[in-house]
Amino acid sequence: MPRATNSPASRKRRKKVLKYARGYFGNKSRLFRYAKEAVQHAWQYAYAARRKKKGDFRSLWIVRLNAACRAAGMSYSRFIEGLAAAKIGLDRKVLSDLAIRDEVAFNALVKQAQDALKTKAASLKKA
Repeated sequence: MPRATNSPASRKRRKKVLKYARGYFGNKSRLFRYAKEAVQHAWQYAYAARRKKKGDFRSLWIVRLNAACRAAGMSYSRFIEGLAAAKIGLDRKVLSDLAIRDEVAFNALVKQAQDALKTKAASLKKA
């Protein structure tokens, strides 16, 4: 008696993998053996890229903030230090958005950061 292979389920699984591989080049889009490997690699890259994207956006925000801070006459690192001293808890995403969309509000934050740095320096000189 021949072994049961559950052909409908196997065919469905293979068709699903080939559907995911549509648009791949050469055998990777036509043959199950190669498509399966290509799809698995693609999913690994996609998983890693979803995590990498978060760091890429943070880098973008920092670059934007640095440019806006320098236009306002301050370096990025001093700006962040001044915000921490002023106890302003805005994250880089929000700060970057402010720098792009609302220059007046951003310049007010730069002024607050500068004032906080001055008071911090004065308190360190006294001690």
